[in-house]
Amino acid sequence: MAQIFISLGSSIQRERHVQQGIPALAKAFNIPVEQLSLSSLFESEAIGFQGAVFYNMVIGLSCTHSVDEVADILRNIEFVFGRSAQATKFSPRTLDLDLLLYDDLVIDSPAQLPRDEIATNAFVLWPLSEVAAKLIHPTLKINYATLWKNYNKQSQKLKIIPNCW
Repeated sequence: MAQIFISLGSSIQRERHVQQGIPALAKAFNIPVEQLSLSSLFESEAIGFQGAVFYNMVIGLSCTHSVDEVADILRNIEFVFGRSAQATKFSPRTLDLDLLLYDDLVIDSPAQLPRDEIATNAFVLWPLSEVAAKLIHPTLKINYATLWKNYNKQSQKLKIIPNCW
């Protein structure tokens, strides 16, 4: 079984898409919602473009799917929730699902793993440090709790939002 971590984000009907996105992930991976590791829910400004604020969190789970299958599953869920196949990287999202980690795999395709955003964006690193604090980043060789402790927390502002699920 592979241990994977997924970043979930939404800037369009945020609460609704978080509430529906979590069970959609559980269903797609054929596991009960209770078996998902859920971080806190965070509110953050859009990064890289001017847009509505996002809700972000990280979800951990174990699965038997290959990394290619996981990438396809996440993309299909995004499409079900209204993502356009032509959506650009820096744009509003109904539901954005990014594979952050697949065990300690280091690859560039079908997804960049580990995802660069882990070390650069607070909205990824803080929630990941909650659900995978002791795991070691495969290339930086430091655990996520320490990465978050050393992160410049003034660079991006986050606010914890009461869980809406």
